[in-house]
Amino acid sequence: MSYGISTSCLYPMNTEEALDLLGRNGIKTCEVFLNSISETTAEFAKLLNSIKEEYGMKITAVHPFSSFSETFMLFGEYERRYLDVIDFYKRFFEVTALLGADISIIHGMRTVGKLPHEKYFERFAGLAESGREFNVRVAQENVNGHFSATPDFLEKMKNYLKDDFKLVFDVKQAVRSGFNPVEFAEKFKNDIIRIHISDHNPQSDCLPPGRGCFDFKTLFSVMNSVRYGGDYIIELYREGFGTVDELIESFEHLKSINNT
Repeated sequence: MSYGISTSCLYPMNTEEALDLLGRNGIKTCEVFLNSISETTAEFAKLLNSIKEEYGMKITAVHPFSSFSETFMLFGEYERRYLDVIDFYKRFFEVTALLGADISIIHGMRTVGKLPHEKYFERFAGLAESGREFNVRVAQENVNGHFSATPDFLEKMKNYLKDDFKLVFDVKQAVRSGFNPVEFAEKFKNDIIRIHISDHNPQSDCLPPGRGCFDFKTLFSVMNSVRYGGDYIIELYREGFGTVDELIESFEHLKSINNT
């Protein structure tokens, strides 16, 4: 189990610059958010690996920039488009493997999508199979405004996919969707392979750890009960914090909570 920060916190800073900045500030575990097509190449992976090696970092997951289009491209009603896009996602999976990571994250279908749930699960199984070609686990994230926002949908997905069901649990997305994050985590604690961490209060649903009122200790207790071995990754929107120093301070605060 490790604590880290996602490069997405620093968007729209260039991905390699964000990784370098985190490395210079002593962050050893990162999630990389790829932000353009040119970043899905072996050459770009080589650049990120050189930064990673300079600071003794590890990259444990990759988030594709194409999540905004998944409703249409992966989970639309036109089957051929899905089959074509699978090949594009293999580029993400290959880069994920080249970076030494083994998790690629999917948002999935927004609630405006019309694809039947069982067909969605079938498509996701195809993604998971493609990921395995690169020893990458394809994981569903709970995301507000998507079918994956609700525990009921995720439970159906789990029942269909069996061992292929992997969940990236995002605290702020649970809050935005109107669910208690601890109760959400309790329900899927055996399926969670990664946790996106943030704090919140009645005024804001996305704050740096330590700036809100979220009960992190209870969340840690739930996950410790199943010997969770994944990462706790701080993932904030850029407007959710001020300076980079504030981001690093929240990282140190997060570590201190689970060690007391």
